[in-house]
Amino acid sequence: MTGTFLARWKMPLVSVLRIVAGFLFIAHGTQKLFGIPVAPPGGPVPLQSLLGAAGMIELVGGGLLLLGLLTRPAAFLLSGEMAVAYFMQHAPRGFWPIANQGELAVLYCFVFLFFVAAGPGPWSLDALIPHRQLMHTAPPEVRRPRAA
Repeated sequence: MTGTFLARWKMPLVSVLRIVAGFLFIAHGTQKLFGIPVAPPGGPVPLQSLLGAAGMIELVGGGLLLLGLLTRPAAFLLSGEMAVAYFMQHAPRGFWPIANQGELAVLYCFVFLFFVAAGPGPWSLDALIPHRQLMHTAPPEVRRPRAA
């Protein structure tokens, strides 16, 4: 019973993780751009700054992730953003993420990389696109190989 329960919920839980990660990432973008839900130190950042660009990527990319639309390319971009954030802001302060306060950037980076590989799960807009549906929702052992 446990095996079938877990197998049945495997892909829907991928969708749940994607939705939660997208929702949380939107909050990072809105914080930087609008000071909502909590203003960052110094208030919202200018849009033309590096942090402003990061806020736009987080807002738009988080929204795409939340909806499950263009999930793999969006997740790839977000994973790269978090890698850059880690190496620019955290790594100069020390090697260990726990010591340089970079744990969240590392965790987001690898969660987004997971979505590049796993796809959005069945509860996504990507799953509604007929020619992409099987590639985004089925486990790898069920997917059809691409035609040459």
